[in-house]
Amino acid sequence: MSVAARSLSPLPPVERVRPGLWSIPVPIPSNSLRYVFVYVFETDRGPYIVDTGWNTDDAFAALSDGLKQVGTDLADVQGVLVTHIHPDHYGLAGRVREASGAWVALHPEDAALIKDRYEEPTDLLERVGAMLRRMGAPPEELEGMRNASMPVLPFVSAAQPDVLFEDGDKPEVPGWDLSAIWTPGHSPGHLCFWEPANRVMLSGDHVLPRITPNIPFHPQAAADPLGDFLQSLEKLRGYGEDEVLPAHEHRFVGLDSRLDELIAHHERRFAEVLDAIRDGVTSAWGIAERMGWSRPWGRIEGFMRRAAVGEAMAHLRTLEKRGIVREVMGEPSRWEIVAERA
Repeated sequence: MSVAARSLSPLPPVERVRPGLWSIPVPIPSNSLRYVFVYVFETDRGPYIVDTGWNTDDAFAALSDGLKQVGTDLADVQGVLVTHIHPDHYGLAGRVREASGAWVALHPEDAALIKDRYEEPTDLLERVGAMLRRMGAPPEELEGMRNASMPVLPFVSAAQPDVLFEDGDKPEVPGWDLSAIWTPGHSPGHLCFWEPANRVMLSGDHVLPRITPNIPFHPQAAADPLGDFLQSLEKLRGYGEDEVLPAHEHRFVGLDSRLDELIAHHERRFAEVLDAIRDGVTSAWGIAERMGWSRPWGRIEGFMRRAAVGEAMAHLRTLEKRGIVREVMGEPSRWEIVAERA
């Protein structure tokens, strides 16, 4: 099915996942993912929600209408547990808080990024430009790539968090035994949430049933975001869940097998990177052109192209951490193999 056809398909229904736990699909504008699932926990104090959607009137209406189908109201929301600060998860947090007085919670690593990313991005854009030159972006694409994320700013109602969740913290959601699991990679402060009574794992974007989350290197990322992601996958192993509740696509069972698939996927990507270097391709940009994507390189544009190059760079950084490649700094930097993989 084409992206255009998918965009015309109806959204999934509001569904009761477990007694007192619901999923609400909230639309994402002009995006092949189409919607993000907002999960609603019913309590005797009112609803608590995980994620919010983009800051658009359509998304706000969908969230409000979905809560009414659950049997509650947006004004009654008590808390917003944000898995991470990407616009489709965090974008409406400010408006929800204004409408309800709910607290907003993030991991500290993501909370620290809000000002530079959404409120005063000028310095961040300069650092993105320097990063792209280091990666080997062609001069004619440099400015467009640097500014590629700016169109999303209107889709975020920036909200400094009222609550910070560290790894292992138990959010105050009455009647539910939630635990926060810090799973950095897709973002530095990504959180999953485990509910043992119902044996459900709310996996955010960390583990999706069909696609792999983008793990980019960029100025706000950690030194080795892909290495962090792979370690974070292992943190979710062995929970013996009855069902995984991701932020996109559909619910699924078999978390451990999906973890294995994601790890195997990145091992194949490491091989693609090394094959490109052996063939004489030495810049991160050039290596990204050689890697396999869901569409031909010439059809990857704008922010998606920047994300692809960032992901190539993330693979290089992990290989560097493992002692397999090294970076010869420059504009662009050159990458060379110094050891074979075990």
